Amino acid sequence: MAPPHSMAAASDRAGPGPDAGAGEPSLRLRRAPSADAGDSSGGRRENGDPLPPPNPQQQPEMLYFRASAPAHRRVKESPLSSDAIFRQSHAGLLNLCIVVLIAVNSRLIIENLMKYGLLIRAGFWFSTRSLGDWPLLMCCLTLPILPLVALVAEKLIRRKLIGEHVVILLHIIITTSVIVYPAVVILKCDSAVLSGFVLMFLASIMWMKLVSYAHTNYDIRVLSKSTEKGAAYGNYVDPENMKDPTIKSLLYFMLAPTLCYQPTYPRTTCIRKGWVIRQLVKCLIFTGLMGFIIEQYINPIVKNSKHPLKGNFLNAIERVLKLSVPTLYVWLCMFYCFFHLWLNILSELLRFGDREFYKDWWNAKTVEEPVHKWIIRHIYFPCIRKGLSRGVAILISFLVSAVFHEICVAVPCHIFKFWAFFGIMFQIPLVFLTRYLQDKFQNIMVGNMIFWFFFSIVGQPMCVLLYYHDVMNRQAQFGKMQGPIRSSTPTTTDGTIEA
Repeated sequence: MAPPHSMAAASDRAGPGPDAGAGEPSLRLRRAPSADAGDSSGGRRENGDPLPPPNPQQQPEMLYFRASAPAHRRVKESPLSSDAIFRQSHAGLLNLCIVVLIAVNSRLIIENLMKYGLLIRAGFWFSTRSLGDWPLLMCCLTLPILPLVALVAEKLIRRKLIGEHVVILLHIIITTSVIVYPAVVILKCDSAVLSGFVLMFLASIMWMKLVSYAHTNYDIRVLSKSTEKGAAYGNYVDPENMKDPTIKSLLYFMLAPTLCYQPTYPRTTCIRKGWVIRQLVKCLIFTGLMGFIIEQYINPIVKNSKHPLKGNFLNAIERVLKLSVPTLYVWLCMFYCFFHLWLNILSELLRFGDREFYKDWWNAKTVEEPVHKWIIRHIYFPCIRKGLSRGVAILISFLVSAVFHEICVAVPCHIFKFWAFFGIMFQIPLVFLTRYLQDKFQNIMVGNMIFWFFFSIVGQPMCVLLYYHDVMNRQAQFGKMQGPIRSSTPTTTDGTIEA
């Protein structure tokens, strides 16, 4: 029989097994000296105090890093290799990017302030011209009449006083009026860009709400008739969402932070007043940050630029790249202010329960992925149910989105160059390009890179430059037209206009 010291030596030569851990037999043989092993002190210190009990978790760790323990146990990839990079945690690199962004942007802010000074002025946002746009205010105050007309139409069809075709025609007239009425007022009054944009934005929201209101009530009527005839839908039909439309449900829907109508919504139990105040403060801070970036960075860049389609090509690329960072910051601040802060504030005040106003669109693998619930519910799936292919349904969805992007921008700017329209429709070939590159490189993150490149580096800065120069050219032409009119007006010797 081998002596104890020879057994310990053999275990030292063997080292930890391939799955080194606390429960390995080879590690269990390595124990600290104790009284049983011939310790003359009897497990006590020199001063007579007892020794602390050995830590069973610390012993295997100490033995694992012995010189005799193997350092290389299995095949591994480098953390930044193509096979392992997306399985690693990049929290440290993310922190580095944040530190670099803070440092670079701090330098840019200081350089900008030294070069231009403080450029913020209230006249760019709220001028006397904006206060004089009272027809737009009257239009905004009279728009809520149209949802009441839609409610009357639904009441009439429920009482069978009008037919199905008549109520559909009424809804078409109502929804068309919601868009045409504000557009005509803006174009006739030659309003300020900001006032016109706010009105067209509200009108577009109301249009989508009324389309959802008409479509949902039509579908409820179809389901009700089917169930009366004995059709079984199982748990699909919810009695709470099959109720007749009321003035209360319509008013709540028009105020609620959603574009999809249903008779009832999930509600919260109370309103958190302190939470609402904190969100309002954040909203004000980020709104001020947006104004600072626009005034201090975007305005000087676009004023010192030329039309991207008429000037030097390299100069246009330089302006687009220089404009890409501040426009991205403004867009992200706008997204956070509106889609997160404001919609959550409105939800809290109305006790609206479902607050998934957006998904992780920043992880989108293709430009077709971040699609709104309204488009899926009222455009995409109705096309699929009508027998259209998936590609045609996507094309129609992009077409509707492009039309309303163009309306919301072109009408307030009084320019119909279709830059926003083509910007949205250009995403369709990007869908096929993204799929091709993903299949070629076998990596879904390629689509995310393409999404961010065309979304922030190319798309938004180019549209800003195009619309800015077109608006400036229109104002210059309008000023030249007004000059001869004023000079040809007969006046008296004291400068007053003759009757």
